[in-house]
Amino acid sequence: MQFERDTLTQVVEARGKAISAPDQASRIAAENQLTAGLGRLLAVMENYPQLKSDQNVLNLQEQLTTTENQIAFARQAYNDAVMLLNTRIETFPANLIAGNFGFKAADYFQGAPEDQAVPKVDLSMGSAPRA
Repeated sequence: MQFERDTLTQVVEARGKAISAPDQASRIAAENQLTAGLGRLLAVMENYPQLKSDQNVLNLQEQLTTTENQIAFARQAYNDAVMLLNTRIETFPANLIAGNFGFKAADYFQGAPEDQAVPKVDLSMGSAPRA
């Protein structure tokens, strides 16, 4: 039960760090940590079929889904803003002003390679947990 408690604690802490991150780099790191933690949490929940029918767990799953969607939306909005900035920096006459004031092209957000794999989650109501 300690692993499950630690996993949930890590998810809550990562969410707090992502919300209160002071700059973009630390926010990206915290969101990567949150995504990894959410995957572990869903895997832990899969080992406890009796939890799946509990209303609190169903609410948690809904909140996790909402959080994942919000993170995906924020990443897309960031990448859209980076694309707009990079385009403006390279387009005349904005490129003249950008060059004079030292604006540089920004990097797109890319998650860690292991976070790009789609996790396999079995939410069937089978009686035996899988290893």
